[in-house]
Amino acid sequence: MFDLIAADAQIEGLPGRITRHGLTAGAWVDVLPGWVHGSDPVFETLLADVDWRAERRQMYDGVVDVPRLLRWYGGAETLPHPTLTAARDQLSAHYADELGEEFVTAGMCLYRDGRDSVAWHGDTIGRSAHFDTMVAIVSFGSPRNLMLRPRAGGHDTLRFPLGHGDLIVMGGSCQRTWEHAIAKTAKPVGPRISVQFRPAGVA
Repeated sequence: MFDLIAADAQIEGLPGRITRHGLTAGAWVDVLPGWVHGSDPVFETLLADVDWRAERRQMYDGVVDVPRLLRWYGGAETLPHPTLTAARDQLSAHYADELGEEFVTAGMCLYRDGRDSVAWHGDTIGRSAHFDTMVAIVSFGSPRNLMLRPRAGGHDTLRFPLGHGDLIVMGGSCQRTWEHAIAKTAKPVGPRISVQFRPAGVA
């Protein structure tokens, strides 16, 4: 039932356990809560050992702080925990027929508290601006709602609480026809780390 990854984490097999939710315009999301069992030690390692980076970006007439910390790992870099390498390999194997290529990069976001967020967007830099692809997100730490809505409107906003080893995969036309966000919240929440696996040339 489980693939042993390290002394502190196990990954559940995907076949027959992950649930697909069909959206509109050829988009879909696959969801598996608690995919990484024993995820808290992985979270603690990432929190302490990743060289998190604060960034500033142009926004209208000024430059503002990005409301989260970031780290991006290219395909040639060693990921900061063996569980992440195993997760990427298993995702590549499971989606090989649909995706036709491997997951390569790993982008990471650290949401330190409820003030950290990411605005509505789709991952449409590179090939994903014109072609269907997949983005797989594994979450560690305190749950936050990943919200999804269609760019064309006319559909209620979907909310997926993600944390503690949960997995969501956005596929089909999801990056082009839907958008997603993590909203700020006044509720007391602990830190959360999002690990986004993408094929090469997708950002």
